[in-house]
Amino acid sequence: MDIRTKRVYEPSEPGDGLRVLVDRVWPRGMTKEQVQADLWLKDLTPGTVLRKWFGHDRSRWEEFKARYFTELDGRSEAVTRLLDEAEKGPLTLLFSARDAECNQAVALREYLLLSSG
Repeated sequence: MDIRTKRVYEPSEPGDGLRVLVDRVWPRGMTKEQVQADLWLKDLTPGTVLRKWFGHDRSRWEEFKARYFTELDGRSEAVTRLLDEAEKGPLTLLFSARDAECNQAVALREYLLLSSG
């Protein structure tokens, strides 16, 4: 299963496959044409309370993932949709956070890979 993560500010590439924006809010200053997302799945993003609590504080990363995974457990329909898409070909989860290693797209990718196998 080929699931990737990528900042929305990086150019689209043919190998991206299905591009899914997984930010709760639209990336600042970006048009739909610039983002080039095929889907925007707000319902797979962390809840507002969790997102604000995390605040991209790396010391909270493991706890953030645990709480986010619990939220995702309750969104099986949307998770299944993404897993189905990932079976068809490459899937790129788009995010706007500055931290490319500790963000919701990275956590969601991990969750999807754990759920698939």
